[in-house]
Amino acid sequence: MDEASYYEKLGDGRVQCHLCPRECLIKDGKRGFCRARSNYAGELYSDVYEHILACHLDPIEKKPLYHFHPGRLILSVGTRGCNQRCDFCQNWEMVESDAPGTYITSEEIAGMADRGGSIGVAYTYNEPFIWFEFVLECARKVRSRGLKNVLVTNGYVNPDPLEELLPYIDAMNIDVKSMDPEFYRSICKSSLEPVLATCRRAKKDCHIEITNLLIPTLNDSDELINRLVDFVAELGRDTPLHFSAYYPCYRMNLPPTPPGSLRRAYEIARERLDYVYLGNIRTEDAGRSCCPECGETVVERDGFITRAEGLESGSCASCGKALPFVV
Repeated sequence: MDEASYYEKLGDGRVQCHLCPRECLIKDGKRGFCRARSNYAGELYSDVYEHILACHLDPIEKKPLYHFHPGRLILSVGTRGCNQRCDFCQNWEMVESDAPGTYITSEEIAGMADRGGSIGVAYTYNEPFIWFEFVLECARKVRSRGLKNVLVTNGYVNPDPLEELLPYIDAMNIDVKSMDPEFYRSICKSSLEPVLATCRRAKKDCHIEITNLLIPTLNDSDELINRLVDFVAELGRDTPLHFSAYYPCYRMNLPPTPPGSLRRAYEIARERLDYVYLGNIRTEDAGRSCCPECGETVVERDGFITRAEGLESGSCASCGKALPFVV
């Protein structure tokens, strides 16, 4: 355990956590909503400091990040806990239980990230912001080795911790689950606006891509898709947007996303965005990146097999236009 950052002692044995917008009031001996931060004798501690539950060497496209060092590998690590409770959670085993992990130091993670062709570390699988103290420590050591730090996040964090971590983060994939505040309240036990604020702030200082899991009858209407596309376009029409297919999982048993719904979302988004991708489904053009100037393919993807033959130093090899790729 390690004493947590961003909390307040209330003087009656309780503490208030200020890491995320939930602002948990936690009694002595109890945990916060995230199940990763606990009150011990009036002080807040991270239960997951130096505690790892998953570690893999993944294609960067799996995050998904399509415009950040395409075709490269990245060490991906995660622990347990989350500050949302999505009914459709795909990694619910890492959220619901005190799953036994193993002990690891930030120096060991940084060392592993410097081997096997990895470009750095992706903090993923569960919500990395609730692993804040350890992620910050790792990110500093990873950066000192000249490697990259990536967050795969729900974006549900308060401004101050975001500001402290951002200088060490090179890229983020942020999950915007819906543009309907009620969806966040009822399905995710969370709120929308802080997520949008994180997107706006992160866009100023690092590479970001947005993911939306398209769930039939809940967030797949033309109205909600248009609102999401409007928001991403405000960030910049060159901001990549990923629509992913939902499959029944955890507490949700709605039928899977029909391919036609994904295609409809793609067509709506392409009217205002340069880069739109489809995930969890195989189609001919779902992962293709084309130059918005000349239309030539710059990156082709088949699953996690990536060919960036049309990309030269971040520009289109055909017409020379500078493109929003980090290479």
